[in-house]
Amino acid sequence: MLFSYRWLSEYVELPPGPEGAREVADRLTAAGLAVEAVEPAGDDVRFDVDVTTNRPDAMCHLGLAREAAVLYGKPLKVPAAEPERAGAPAEESARVEIDDPAGCPRYTATVIRGVAVGPSPPWLRARLEAIGLRPINNVVDVTNFVLWETGQPLHAFDLAKIAPGAGSGGRAEIRVRRARAGEVLVTLDGERRELDPEMLVIADGERAVALAGVMGGLDSEVTAETADVLLESAHFAPRAVRRAASGLGLHTDASHRFERGTDPEAPLAAAGRAAALIAEVAGGEVAPGAIDARGAVREDWPPRGRLELARLEAFAGVAIDPADVERWLTGLGFAIEPLDAGGEGEGAGPAWRVTVPSWRWYDFDLRRPDGGVWEQDLYEEVLRLHGLDAIPAALPAIGGSDGPRTPQQERRERIRDHLAACGYAEAIQLAFLSREEDAALPALSFVVTREAVGGDGALALSNPLSERYAVLRRSLLPGLAAAAGFNRRRGAEAVRLFEIGNAFFPRAGAPAPGGRARAPEELPVVEVETVGVVAGGAAGTPWDRPREADLFALKGVVESLAEALGTPLTARPAELPGLIAGSTAELLTAGGEVAGYLGRLDPAAAPDGPGEGFALYAAELITGRLGTGGARGGAPVELPSRYPTVAADLTLTHAESVAWADLAAAVEAARPPHLLEFGLRDRYTGEGVPAGAVNTTLGFLYGSRERSLTQDEVNASQEALAARLRERFGWGG
Repeated sequence: MLFSYRWLSEYVELPPGPEGAREVADRLTAAGLAVEAVEPAGDDVRFDVDVTTNRPDAMCHLGLAREAAVLYGKPLKVPAAEPERAGAPAEESARVEIDDPAGCPRYTATVIRGVAVGPSPPWLRARLEAIGLRPINNVVDVTNFVLWETGQPLHAFDLAKIAPGAGSGGRAEIRVRRARAGEVLVTLDGERRELDPEMLVIADGERAVALAGVMGGLDSEVTAETADVLLESAHFAPRAVRRAASGLGLHTDASHRFERGTDPEAPLAAAGRAAALIAEVAGGEVAPGAIDARGAVREDWPPRGRLELARLEAFAGVAIDPADVERWLTGLGFAIEPLDAGGEGEGAGPAWRVTVPSWRWYDFDLRRPDGGVWEQDLYEEVLRLHGLDAIPAALPAIGGSDGPRTPQQERRERIRDHLAACGYAEAIQLAFLSREEDAALPALSFVVTREAVGGDGALALSNPLSERYAVLRRSLLPGLAAAAGFNRRRGAEAVRLFEIGNAFFPRAGAPAPGGRARAPEELPVVEVETVGVVAGGAAGTPWDRPREADLFALKGVVESLAEALGTPLTARPAELPGLIAGSTAELLTAGGEVAGYLGRLDPAAAPDGPGEGFALYAAELITGRLGTGGARGGAPVELPSRYPTVAADLTLTHAESVAWADLAAAVEAARPPHLLEFGLRDRYTGEGVPAGAVNTTLGFLYGSRERSLTQDEVNASQEALAARLRERFGWGG
């Protein structure tokens, strides 16, 4: 919105020149009226101000000058608004009727007789051109000038073109009503507009002559032949104007202000100011007694609120001089009435009853339940003039928790910490999927529906955003696969993602919805918290020796997570939907309960995933089937023994059908006293190995905290363990 600096300077004393203009622009911006550009315009300077929608009072030069006057402590010079009047009263020439008081709370009509329509004087033309407006004629230019001076839209009718109504005694009739079905209006831009009954119009005794608050009609416009003018200055409800403007695709300077809320007390004063200027630049005389018709009157006018200095300072965290509060608010037009400390209310220190000026009505229209103004709105007025940059930065006090963290919260944080330490980033996905995505990857669904809840199939949303979000997810994997594909298509060489969230399943036998509140176990949905993990690609830089993600790397991450939570898992080969056979396993707790799965994603089951040529491995665990790992804290540190360790290997030939989990369980069952750790080193099939058999090499590490072990002790333990393993698993041909 453009403003002329010279024009502003007529209402308040401002620093001169371009440097002064830039200083004013900075101070207005700091007070909440952002001046986005300061540019020279001949011998003037032009401001481009981003006036927010809640400040229609600042959409004019007087409104902006009022802000500058308070900022600089200067008086605001408001021009006189009452013209000299002569001749017959206005009511002898026209009458006004308001049929829709909700849409038009007030309508004033001023009559100016004997005008000579022609070009505007240079000063008036210069004012309008300074803000990018095109002069039209002296009467219309005055209405535009007053709009940009006071913020009150005006419209000038040719009085002779306003038809009388029935019972008007030959007087021109102005009637504010809703449009009739099929009614047509040709607006000032020459366009033929078809109106609907929801639109508010200004009509004479025969037809609509203007679209209320938006644009006048071509048939009643002021032309060079006009002698008598009827000047409209009204207050229209924002919703009524918005409905008509948006319905017809129109946007004018008038509608821009009416839609946001103009000053309900401004019409008569603005009409007087415009009438005086028209008489000055176009001649004629202003009829006595402007017609002032009022519709609905709000009982809660004017809005008032209470402001306590102590509460304001506690809110802002800064001391404020009460004299400044009074000076700033009074300068902005608020009425201030001091209250006795401890009188109305329990606060101590200065307090005021504050009455909001009419031009800020719509900015303060949101009220407290008791009808008063919210004190926070008054705080904003004071603090923006005090200067937000003058308020010292301070972190808010954060109180402690009302209670201890639950085991579930502790477990979530442990999972996050552990996976982040493993190099994984947390993702957060929507809980909705398309039916196709859900059907392609129900990898967790089989676990839950088989063991926990009855019913199968996804829960459909009754009002989905789109078909892409038609059902509640039964697994985190589809969302994580899509996130991996998103990152891969944008150049990511590797993907390491995890998510903790709920999967949703139908509850078998849930009662039908009723009027009473239902317990969680009666709801038709069962929520199961899970953690999903996906990995693919080579992570790391060349000097970090990057490694390609594979099934065993992901298995190590999942197993270490389960160990950290106190629930070791074992893997059992399985075939699951959406995962490639031969690289898929169920994950079992020590009690044999299925806690989740892991495997390689089938690209055909995830169309939004990374696609062919990029191996993506996935795992998902039900968090409730894992432990909590005890209280959170630093990882336990155990100092290594001061005595040396002894390493030993064992190669065992056994049937290919023997799983590693069985071998590990047998080692644990026969664990020698000084065995510190063991693991898989190699598996080999080929030349020298019988068909149907495999050579598995296990590595062992022995040690003691009390002394050094001898080689003979280690050999004895190793030979005894080897004998037990060969006896149970050794290849027999």
